[in-house]
Amino acid sequence: MISYSIFLLGLLVASTMTGLVTEAIKVQLDECGISYKSNLLAGIVSVVISIALAVGYTVLQGIAWTQQLVVLVVALVVLSWLCAMLGYDKVIQAISQFKDNE
Repeated sequence: MISYSIFLLGLLVASTMTGLVTEAIKVQLDECGISYKSNLLAGIVSVVISIALAVGYTVLQGIAWTQQLVVLVVALVVLSWLCAMLGYDKVIQAISQFKDNE
């Protein structure tokens, strides 16, 4: 099963890649004169990247798809989307507060 540290590493990678890919897409859209909504663009990019990361990791590690893994992927997608909207630091701070309360 996937450990807490691997999950957070995946979230960090998804957050970093989301920021970079979103900025690259924004530059291209600005050059073409296409209007867009920044938050919507970042949200879509974060969902696509987090799903791609989760699928890629499970394929490369040979992990079978279970109900627990599906829940982790959904959590990764939601938290990645939140990172795109709020920032990675705020999301990690909230996660650590939940973990400390346990």
